[in-house]
Amino acid sequence: MNGAESLVRTMVDGGVDVCFTNPGTSEMHFVAALDKVEGMRCVLCLFEGVATGAADGYARMADRPGSTLLHLGPGLANGLANLHNARRAMSPVVNIVGEHATYHRKHDAPLTSDIEALARPMSHWVRTATEAGSVGQDGADAIAAASRAPGQIATLILPADTAWNEGGSRGRIAAIEPRPPVSRAAIDASLRALRSGEPTLLLLTGVALRAHGLSLAARIAEKTGARIMAQYSNGRIERGAGRVSVERVPYPVDQAVKVLQDFRRMILVGAKAPVAFFAYPGKPSLLAHPDCRIETLATADEDIIGALEWLADEVGAPKSLAAPQAKRPDLPADGPIVAEAIAATLGALMPEDAIICDESVTTGRGFFPLTRGAAPHDWLQLTGGSIGLGMPLATGAAVACPERKVINLEGDGSGMYTLQALWTQAREQLDVLTIVWSNRSYAILKGELMNVGAENPGRKALDMLSLGNPDLDWVSMARGMGVPGQRVDSMAGFIKAFRAGLAAHGPYLIEAVL
Repeated sequence: MNGAESLVRTMVDGGVDVCFTNPGTSEMHFVAALDKVEGMRCVLCLFEGVATGAADGYARMADRPGSTLLHLGPGLANGLANLHNARRAMSPVVNIVGEHATYHRKHDAPLTSDIEALARPMSHWVRTATEAGSVGQDGADAIAAASRAPGQIATLILPADTAWNEGGSRGRIAAIEPRPPVSRAAIDASLRALRSGEPTLLLLTGVALRAHGLSLAARIAEKTGARIMAQYSNGRIERGAGRVSVERVPYPVDQAVKVLQDFRRMILVGAKAPVAFFAYPGKPSLLAHPDCRIETLATADEDIIGALEWLADEVGAPKSLAAPQAKRPDLPADGPIVAEAIAATLGALMPEDAIICDESVTTGRGFFPLTRGAAPHDWLQLTGGSIGLGMPLATGAAVACPERKVINLEGDGSGMYTLQALWTQAREQLDVLTIVWSNRSYAILKGELMNVGAENPGRKALDMLSLGNPDLDWVSMARGMGVPGQRVDSMAGFIKAFRAGLAAHGPYLIEAVL
């Protein structure tokens, strides 16, 4: 077999059997190998940022690596923004990036670039294959690297001749090492914080935000009087009726400082100490109170669940808690489309096991309180702050979980970065309901303009934040890519459209004019 075939066989053997692709000439032998090897599902994306974002969404829901096939350095560069988000989400991703044949590189053809240099900032592991005989093992090593806790980005660069030359063989994937246990010292430091008598916060992310982790943290809090909270950006939270509800550290600096101001002890559970997204004149970068002492129970790559179980035993936490009670909100009355009414509608109508992919940015900041009593669901959000993730994230999540409804909460400015994902959803008939909050502006930047102290902005500045003149027509754009939809401008219309979107099997889009 040739190198490309050996790579595909190795990936399928290693459970990496879904690939989000945007190939070019240098990847044609990998493409041809797909017809020779059973078991690999390839999902074509019309832009590399869709491929990388979809691999992220797939990995978050499948709990195993998603993969991409990208064309040379420029193709990888097009996908880097959503690889940044995947890295921040701690998602396992294997990238296969084509390269010129080894003997062709010296001629400096137009698409020649330093692919390794492009890959390194967003990758934990980078390797360039050197010969067909090693490609299978290179692929196996990439899978092992991506699978390493808490989830990593592995990028394998595949020169064309290493793909087409004969002599390939299946690689052997090393056993994935379990997460290391936390130290006795970490447990003791956390115990001192919990027994200090001072207000204490358990700050969670990663697997601590799955149902079992949240239950453990809540039991510890119940026994000790501590509080629990999630960091602002998280890859996945399991929420809804019967599950422990957790709020996030707010995005706005002033709100975050206020929420955290009373805590004098903070215990990090997979999380990092809270920091502002940006620097603002006269505002702190670090959000905890200056007198707050911060301890680490478990880092992101350690055995977070084991650490919570150990700590729960040490404090004598109750073995169980009464199922949390939170009722679904009532549907709102008719009126203009506003954030609180949207949240109530989501909380009232969201189906069981829905997957929410949230890139609301501005509109959705307050959605959590009114959705805590919704049917059990998963909440995926923008993690690295690089917009253009929502639609690809929903695409990947729908591929990973075809039996579950995916609801993408999308800002109109963010959605324009990767709207090509709608075409992939139509082609694959993915069960994704996309709701675009059409405020026809980069609304978040209007607030940021004030936050950085830019007073009395003029017409040129405001024009940079407006998406009007002309207004975007989301329904027409979606229909042009095979996705039906409708535009609404009232809550009565939104509720009716939301019900229709939930009933549809396949992609559907609602443009909600705010």
